[in-house]
Amino acid sequence: MKDRQFSRLDRRSVLFAGAALLAAPALTTSPAMAITPAEIKSKGKVVIGIQGDNPPWGFVNSSGKQQGLDADIGELYGKYLGVAVEFVPLEVANRIPALTAGRVDVLFATMAMFPDRAKAVQFSKPYVANIIVLVAPKSVEVKTNADMGKLTIAVPRASAQDTQVTKNAPAGGNMFYIDRFNEAKPGVYENKLEFTRIYNGACTRLGEKEINASVNAFIDQIKGNGELAKIHEKWMKLPLPSSFPETMEGVSFVAG
Repeated sequence: MKDRQFSRLDRRSVLFAGAALLAAPALTTSPAMAITPAEIKSKGKVVIGIQGDNPPWGFVNSSGKQQGLDADIGELYGKYLGVAVEFVPLEVANRIPALTAGRVDVLFATMAMFPDRAKAVQFSKPYVANIIVLVAPKSVEVKTNADMGKLTIAVPRASAQDTQVTKNAPAGGNMFYIDRFNEAKPGVYENKLEFTRIYNGACTRLGEKEINASVNAFIDQIKGNGELAKIHEKWMKLPLPSSFPETMEGVSFVAG
């Protein structure tokens, strides 16, 4: 009787082990893990993580094509390397895990340059600024922070706008809210006060010096030749900032 029981148990163990082996390929992803520009060129493509639903930064259009400011910059980076581009649309929560796990080679994914993130990924030089401003109808007079005391202000909960309005005032939005409001009511709204500028950078994995250097050289090139300014004007409807910070507390632009 015992032998028959052990036989059943052994058979179950084999069956469960077999099922686990069959399931394993479905649970794994093929990592990009291109550590250097040379390896990217060797495989013939760069895999870029980008936001999939955050216009005008990055979004997938009705035809399934990735578009937006970061998409255009990503396409230029592919040309800079001389390879094809494969975009991987990501959500906010899985951007860094996708990079550190090797699913993508680099992130152009609206990555605000915060010190806590710099502990997990390597930032490049900043290439765009997300400007947090107060937007209100032209008929509403707002010239100083004190003027906001008479207003009811709307902000996304726990957002940068929430933080800055709370810090500076008794609605904040980012720099392209004005276009959305004026689409509904042309000419009614205007930007009133600028609170802060949050800079975005490209991200690579910690310790990958060569690809970090490549991305920084690429950003210098598109800043210098005017291509970044054209893309910024196209998607943000605003001029590119005239200058970017050379250093940022808690965030290194160069891989150590």
